[in-house]
Amino acid sequence: MRLSQMLWVTLRDDPAEAEIKSHKLLLRAGYIRRITSGVYAYLPLMWRVLQKISGIVREEMNATGAQECLLPQLQPAELWQESGRWDTYTQAEGIMFALTDRLDRSLGLGPTHEEIITAIAREMIRSYRQLPLHLYQMQTKFRDEIRPRFGLMRGREFIMKDGYSFHTSEESLKETYRDMDRAYRNIFTRCGLEFRSVDADSGAIGGSGSQEFMVLADAGEDEVLYTPDGNYAANVEKAESLPPDAVASPFSPYEKRESPGTTTIEKLCKFLKCSPTQVVKNVLYEATYTDVSIVLVLISIRGDQEVNEIKLLNELIKLANQNELVKLGYQDEFTNILALNASNEDSQKIWVKEADALPLGYIAPDLKDEYIRKPPAELSRQYLENLLKFKYQFPAELIEATFNSLRPNESDNFALSDLLNFFKQCKTNWPGQNIGSQDAALRVFLGLSALEEGYPYKYHTFLRLVDRTAVDLKNFVTGSNETDYHVVGANWGKQFPLPAKTVDIRKARPGDRAIHDPNQILQTARGIEVGHIFQLGTKYSAAMGATYTNEQGEDLPLVMGCYGLGVSRLAQSAIEQSHDKDGMIWPVAIAPYHAIVSVPNVKDEAQMAVAEQLYTSLNQAGVETLLDDRDERAGVKFKDADLVGIPFRIVTGRGIAEGKVELVNRATKETINLDIDAVVDYLRNAISL
Repeated sequence: MRLSQMLWVTLRDDPAEAEIKSHKLLLRAGYIRRITSGVYAYLPLMWRVLQKISGIVREEMNATGAQECLLPQLQPAELWQESGRWDTYTQAEGIMFALTDRLDRSLGLGPTHEEIITAIAREMIRSYRQLPLHLYQMQTKFRDEIRPRFGLMRGREFIMKDGYSFHTSEESLKETYRDMDRAYRNIFTRCGLEFRSVDADSGAIGGSGSQEFMVLADAGEDEVLYTPDGNYAANVEKAESLPPDAVASPFSPYEKRESPGTTTIEKLCKFLKCSPTQVVKNVLYEATYTDVSIVLVLISIRGDQEVNEIKLLNELIKLANQNELVKLGYQDEFTNILALNASNEDSQKIWVKEADALPLGYIAPDLKDEYIRKPPAELSRQYLENLLKFKYQFPAELIEATFNSLRPNESDNFALSDLLNFFKQCKTNWPGQNIGSQDAALRVFLGLSALEEGYPYKYHTFLRLVDRTAVDLKNFVTGSNETDYHVVGANWGKQFPLPAKTVDIRKARPGDRAIHDPNQILQTARGIEVGHIFQLGTKYSAAMGATYTNEQGEDLPLVMGCYGLGVSRLAQSAIEQSHDKDGMIWPVAIAPYHAIVSVPNVKDEAQMAVAEQLYTSLNQAGVETLLDDRDERAGVKFKDADLVGIPFRIVTGRGIAEGKVELVNRATKETINLDIDAVVDYLRNAISL
């Protein structure tokens, strides 16, 4: 390709929208163009990179026996409702683009395809003789990111390879899982990337186990914890470790002490001259379950530790699925969590009794349940306004419109029964003329649907959990439930009852000891997730009735695996990992072109003749080559060549009089003078053709 004929424009300065180096370079070098927030056009150079990555992925996937297909991007809501993920993806995480067609059917643009592939398997797989089976696709995916950022790293539209396998047993699944581990390692190695495989949390995809593949880069959004011996690596969300040993407490006997202004662990320990390992801190969370009721969770954890909210979320879901919440006094059978948030002063304006004020910074493990407000017969206008403003984040104009729809004339109180009737009517007959757009009406309905079944904080007891780090503490320091006072010398079973459920929800940190070998100390690195493989088990097949008949004639749920790889994210990750002050440095295997011939003076017939000769012979030999035949200064051409990151630059300068050209290695900056006739063989060897 001749640059004079290519759709290619470079930028002199970094675009204001770009935050990390790879994003800036892709925009400056003319690889991508932003269309709208989180949506980019892949221009010719970028499309060649993506095709090369896709080719490597396809070769490695096919080598495992996987079969390529193409699944629809538009997915019906009923399949996601069967799996139980529709609410999670449209309300809790809110990452699915959801829409309604002209026949009032709900649809979504697929961020993933477990439901579609399971529905296909349900219809087409009948017997164990058809198994195992592995299907994959390369497809454009969609995520309604709240804050798209970093270019292709976190966009709203992206290219992904996703594969799905079906099995008769966990053993068969694990065999394919190991095949995918090897295939992914081959892919990233062939793409020239430095990467690390780590244990990971399965998130909304679910399943019994999962593994991420991280491209190591300082700008990575994920933190990886690993041991120097290479025997352990995990995403910080999943990582486990041994906490530091607790220091013996000097406090005895039990007593209440004045401790003004000590609302943080640091201030408290400085005031009492004690170690944070001697403190039990108590943290409040609010878990919103699928029926939109909210459970208030009180966590007791050692003072030097932090709550890992992913682990906490998983524990709460586990408690719900195992019916443990019912055993603890919660009557509803919860299935999933829509949201988990640390309780804050704004939300506390809704659920804390007006006459009481939480002793924030001084909370004890036995915080009284009486702090929780019970549902009133009437809601004050101020209370309802707080609910809309702080809980559901409504703007002022939407709050005003809601009140106008409820009642044209202002009133101090609203009967709860009237509110419930009104919001029930919203489902089928929203008075849109008082609100404005249908979109606003939908937001009001979604935000207030919690009131349909009653007050969202309808459970008037705290769900009390204790982290393992706090269980064995003796004579510890903790809050007193009174502002400006703590207690010291406290013990479980004496001054405070030990919570009924013990959990492991602490966040592992760099410097912790490894579980597999306490002599190994966890180190930290930043990574960009480019691949994620899951052992799904029967999560989707059981929910959606996808079964096969075994050798004994029994119908059993299919055992499934899922394997994702971000094609467009991988491309940008390569640049984030490999660049310098002058521009990109593409690994040879995925570079848009292997070489670029730069002609310092296109008006020099001799220079152009040699350039044309090399351009033709290199391409014929399989060395993908660009010809920079633009009428630009030599300095501009050299800077552009460095910016776009083509692995080798050939300069047809003054040396052609002696039968030589200059060849520059982009990665090393090494420059050599080669005989013109030797260039083809040299580059064929350099790119391993």
